[in-house]
Amino acid sequence: MRLALGVEYLGRRYAGWQSQPGGGTIQDALEYALAQIAGETIRVVAAGRTDAGVNATMQVVHFDTQVSRPITAWIRGVNRFLPDDIAVLWAKQVGDDFHARFCATARRYRYVLLMRPVRPALLRGSVGWCHNLLDVNDMQEAARQLIGEHDFSAFRAAECQAKSPVKHLYQLDIHQHGALIQFDLCANAFLHHMVRNIVGCLIQIGAGRQPVAWMGEVLAGRDRKLAAPTFSPDGLYLSGVDYEPKWGLGQLSISSAEGLLCDDKGRV
Repeated sequence: MRLALGVEYLGRRYAGWQSQPGGGTIQDALEYALAQIAGETIRVVAAGRTDAGVNATMQVVHFDTQVSRPITAWIRGVNRFLPDDIAVLWAKQVGDDFHARFCATARRYRYVLLMRPVRPALLRGSVGWCHNLLDVNDMQEAARQLIGEHDFSAFRAAECQAKSPVKHLYQLDIHQHGALIQFDLCANAFLHHMVRNIVGCLIQIGAGRQPVAWMGEVLAGRDRKLAAPTFSPDGLYLSGVDYEPKWGLGQLSISSAEGLLCDDKGRV
């Protein structure tokens, strides 16, 4: 039996998604909890591997098991064995040909940035922080230069394992809600640190340190050294994964909790 799960988590105290020999990852915690319900070793495959400190309002995973349990056991039962900052939101049986990563047609990320002189305390780890006032109009204009299929080498981490730096960015929307700025991105796939590097460049432009045209120059240069430093993982959320309708995951795999991150009154 193959099952798909939707999972949310705060990445603040974890060493990222992917399992490591020393433990301390979200995958390790989830596999342990699943094994308690299944009574056997479980290995999960995720739609995307998030870095240390990165959060998710909707990570999609799949796993195979030899046992049959009620769907509720894979949700409430598994959640009993998970830390408070990780939760299974839904579970669904899928065909053996479903693959959380390879069947995904797009991934969605949201970055929430707090713009104020003083660093956050209550929202520490949940939002990024910039002490400068930013020009959202300039950032929106710069962002439009990235839409479409491009070689995103300038926004790619040195340790990125992707076979190709060419990705198709479908969406990069920027909205301000009071002291909060919200970046919503959707692409067929993302390179390692791509979102954080894009946000870092946009902040440079919004702060007036670089002109709007600089974004296009960085993109065309295809050189990581031309771009801004990688921005903080705080405030970055994997917010959804797109699949073809045949899998029946359309409404499940896009986070219904996105509005909790930043609503129309600028609250997180």
